[in-house]
Amino acid sequence: MAMAICGIDEAGRGPIAGPMVYAGCILNEKCKVKNEKWYKILTDSKKLTQKKREELFEIIKENSIYYIVFKSNDEIDKKGLSKCIKESLIEIKKTLNAKKYLFDGNSNFGVEGIETIIKGDEKIKEISAASILAKVSRDRYMIEMAKKYPKYKFEKHKGYITKEHIELIKKYGLCDIHRKSYKLKSLQPTLFEDLE
Repeated sequence: MAMAICGIDEAGRGPIAGPMVYAGCILNEKCKVKNEKWYKILTDSKKLTQKKREELFEIIKENSIYYIVFKSNDEIDKKGLSKCIKESLIEIKKTLNAKKYLFDGNSNFGVEGIETIIKGDEKIKEISAASILAKVSRDRYMIEMAKKYPKYKFEKHKGYITKEHIELIKKYGLCDIHRKSYKLKSLQPTLFEDLE
């Protein structure tokens, strides 16, 4: 019997608003054996269009065992990023039963039994699938938050640091879903990148 691999990835570590989202994903063996068309194109979520991510999100859910963890901006502010990451990894590991847990990046944040792979979301299909689950879940949340806080245009930048987002914060101040612990004063305009 093939070894069950749980891929783990996150979305939203860097933004200054909204949650950080972690996903764990165990793909069904059937889709691997058949090497189905959708399975073949799995890659880092950032390399896919929003439309393609949305399509794959539904297919992945139907063809996997998965678990998604949200860590709110308040939790990030109170506990810090590292502790929230560690808690998310532990929660996924406790919830999903796999022989191997592979996490995108270079640190397992002290969680025993989790292996790390740099650029794992490009190399391992289970991590690619997890990256899509995390990214789409977070994007959908931020689009909903844009309806509640329309002034900040969260539907465009999803809470990431863009020139427009910073200008809107200067104009309106921080709202309830901004991460208060992130120090905006230390950011220079040259560091800003407008995201697609």
